[in-house]
Amino acid sequence: MAIKIFIVDAFTDQLFKGNTAAVCLPSQWPDVEIMQNIALENNLSETVFAVKEDDGYRLRWFTPTTEVDLCGHATLAASHVIFSLLEPENENLKFYSKSGDLAVSRQSDLYLLDFPAWPPAPLNEPPLLAAALGAEPLAVYQSRDLLALFRNQDEVTSIQPDLSLLKQIPYLGVIVTAQGQDVDFVSRFFAPRVGVDEDPVTGSAHCSLIPFWSKRLNKDHLTARQLSPRGGELSCVHKRDRVLIGGHAIMYSQGEILL
Repeated sequence: MAIKIFIVDAFTDQLFKGNTAAVCLPSQWPDVEIMQNIALENNLSETVFAVKEDDGYRLRWFTPTTEVDLCGHATLAASHVIFSLLEPENENLKFYSKSGDLAVSRQSDLYLLDFPAWPPAPLNEPPLLAAALGAEPLAVYQSRDLLALFRNQDEVTSIQPDLSLLKQIPYLGVIVTAQGQDVDFVSRFFAPRVGVDEDPVTGSAHCSLIPFWSKRLNKDHLTARQLSPRGGELSCVHKRDRVLIGGHAIMYSQGEILL
């Protein structure tokens, strides 16, 4: 079996920025073990597999160590490949996933991901969190991930986590966030429990960040930046139980996996 594979930088319009994802387009579903081995071989934060189904595509996302239920930047990367090469006349895509139906539309070169909103709820601070982050948050919240609120952007930038301690916190990932200096909010995302020490740009984390900051800032349209070394920019809209996450993407390479 030969599987087409594309490497895409998501949430950026520049090569070597944003978050890199591998997009695989098999004609039929490989075994789960094969998909996991491909993701491990790619050694990127996410590898997405997309197979045509009905009037859309079914997506499955894998880190180097495990399958996850939702990934924003890999969905953006898959959309870029499909819009560019498979359905250049289309303006809207439908995806099926473990997180329900997802939609992606394009406006010129901007892609808008229609994802579920995951408003985080207040939580008593886990005992290891401050030690794991090397800093004391103002407050802590939970949804799929743990969200730690800090006083300002500089505190978020300066965090140097102890990844061995973060692995002991029982959430898929840990988001650190603060109000931004020239954007509405900034964030970083750590997920060593699933093989991703620091994710460059995390679309799924914004399923929690957007409703959190929308309520806090009393606005539905927001701008965001993820402060990883590669960095990424996101345009955000809160729509009750959904969020729109906007970003750009650029293709780095394409080829084939030979199995």
